[in-house]
Amino acid sequence: MKRLTVNELLAVAGGLLLAGALFAPWYESVSPLASIAGLAGLGTLSAWEAHAVLRWLLLVVAFAPFVLAYIVVRDHRLSWVRGELTAVLGIAAVGIVLYVGVIDRPGEPPGQIELEWGWYVALAGSVLLLVGAARRTGETERRRKPPGTI
Repeated sequence: MKRLTVNELLAVAGGLLLAGALFAPWYESVSPLASIAGLAGLGTLSAWEAHAVLRWLLLVVAFAPFVLAYIVVRDHRLSWVRGELTAVLGIAAVGIVLYVGVIDRPGEPPGQIELEWGWYVALAGSVLLLVGAARRTGETERRRKPPGTI
């Protein structure tokens, strides 16, 4: 456990926030005529209830920092820089959370669906995950390859 740095702990904290936020309220219907995920009327829905496929993708992304921490603790050798895959997944998570919150909110009409606090927690968790993993990637120097190789 002594091998873990602040960066891995930051990424793990982001993963915990993202995983917990999936079950918190993300969307609120403010009109009795609006519907989200087949449920009509006033009410709130979590990401777990509103997104059938996306919930599993975000759950996998939330688990990635724990795999990174395991790799660092066990000192496994990798063919890529530690934290690189987690950083890529963090970028995807930030993009997905922003997309479903800002650009294409679920429900009809989208103007009657407002964001709840769970969405903001998920965004913060995704950003923390990304920052921790990206900083971990920057700690390791890449091996140089001979000229002419890919």
